[in-house]
Amino acid sequence: MEVYLVQHGEAKSEAEDPGRPLTDKGRSDVELVATRVGCLGLEVTRILHSGRLRARQTAELIADQVMPPCGVAEQEGLGPSDSPEKAKQLVLEAQEPLMIVGHLPHLSRLASSLVVGDPTKEVVGFTMGGVVCLRSVDGGWVVAWALVPGLII
Repeated sequence: MEVYLVQHGEAKSEAEDPGRPLTDKGRSDVELVATRVGCLGLEVTRILHSGRLRARQTAELIADQVMPPCGVAEQEGLGPSDSPEKAKQLVLEAQEPLMIVGHLPHLSRLASSLVVGDPTKEVVGFTMGGVVCLRSVDGGWVVAWALVPGLII
């Protein structure tokens, strides 16, 4: 089983726009990654996001390419400062591949909690608009791969 963790794309500052939508660069980066992810043929049953505009926009752009059968939905407990425990439980209970679009430091804590059992130990460096794939192996989780906008030609 795989879970895909996605940091939202670059967003406007709060001073520029309190809603913090994606910048043009953020949208472009996410579209680039989404197109590549779509070409990989990833099977994602559903995409969950924090409900913040930048995360929702990122999730929708990726959904346009991977077309998850259960769609895109807002999920409580995926905010930047939320404990990773609720999201970890979602991952552990998932029966099919899942994508979570969110924020730092939450995503970093979630990945660390799954991979090494300690949310304070950083195991992967996230990049805005990037995707990190975690794979369930022998009852644990490993970082299988990562795809970031700057690596796509």
